[in-house]
Amino acid sequence: MKIAKDTVVSLNYELFDSTGELLEKVEEQISYLHGGYDGIFPLVEEALHGKSVGDKISVTMQPDDAFGEYDHSLVEVESRSSFPKEVAVGMQFEGAPEASDDEDFILFTVVDVTDDEVTVDGNHPLAGKTLTFNCTVAGVRQATAEELEHGHVHEPGGHIH
Repeated sequence: MKIAKDTVVSLNYELFDSTGELLEKVEEQISYLHGGYDGIFPLVEEALHGKSVGDKISVTMQPDDAFGEYDHSLVEVESRSSFPKEVAVGMQFEGAPEASDDEDFILFTVVDVTDDEVTVDGNHPLAGKTLTFNCTVAGVRQATAEELEHGHVHEPGGHIH
């Protein structure tokens, strides 16, 4: 079966930065609903269209095609007293950017802690990076009516949101 709109595609993949450093390698296959459901990077989905089990692709994505450009305005320095006592680098908190009138919350990662201040970064860790996505098609099947209705893949044995 070839990858087409409304199929469920299972992949094994590796993600590299522009220097060739391995950033991520999945041990278990990932699956997504093919056909514009936002389950995978659009450039990767385009490259996979028409492929079959066993086919391999390699797609290099500029920042705008992956996690966006790095936005310095999403780095904020906050008062230490605004955070829990045990705050540490790497912890994540949800919040709205200071410069935003939106009520949309984003995930901020703590990048520095001093006695008086905590610096948080709302950028995705891979923002601003050129990435190469290498994958092998491990499976292709027709999506179920329920998956199409919900717009995402349902794992075997249950419906998980």
